[in-house]
Amino acid sequence: MIRQTGHLGKPQRNSTAKSRPAFSWLLTAGKTMRYRTDQTIFSQGDDCEDVHYIEDGLVKLTLVSPRGKSAVLGILGQGDLFGERCISGEALYLTSAVAIVECTLVKMSRRGMLRALDQQPAVARELIHYLLIHNHRIEENLVGHFFHSSEKRLARILLRLAQYGKGGAGKSVLPRISQDTLAEMVGTTRSRVNYFMNQFRKAGLIRYNGDLEVRDSLYSVLQD
Repeated sequence: MIRQTGHLGKPQRNSTAKSRPAFSWLLTAGKTMRYRTDQTIFSQGDDCEDVHYIEDGLVKLTLVSPRGKSAVLGILGQGDLFGERCISGEALYLTSAVAIVECTLVKMSRRGMLRALDQQPAVARELIHYLLIHNHRIEENLVGHFFHSSEKRLARILLRLAQYGKGGAGKSVLPRISQDTLAEMVGTTRSRVNYFMNQFRKAGLIRYNGDLEVRDSLYSVLQD
């Protein structure tokens, strides 16, 4: 379906067969779990015991501060991991994870992950590579909040969710994500997100048809 990516360069089309998805070994080694839209996968403060791999769907990670303020830390898609802190011995989940749409996840226990990392060097390399990209993405998001407008931050988020630059036919169809959720990720109000989404739609950069179609031409917003 979709997967978040780190760097947003110019699109690179590739007509060859798709490469093996990251962590595909988990599909046979882990336990498959299915979640409904808006169903909680785990809550902040729950025992941190499993790593989760997204086979299909979208997952929202949220954090609530001691004062009760809530924030969306990210939206993850196909091929992403979450809950990986359990590998380092983290006792509790620091965030909550909620299915934005119907999701198929593969769950692997801490013990199973540690055994795989110890016995299979390729798995360890794959995890290191994923975590480096993930950290780079976090740094980009932080820079964006300081230096980019709300409009550009929204465009960047939509392009990431649409796997911009990862091959395809110039457009990607995503499940509809609420504007409240997008506003939390962008760091602005729902009314501003609604305004920008309407502007993108009028310009032919996105299209609503039950789901949300994101076109590569949306990248032009980042070039202004």
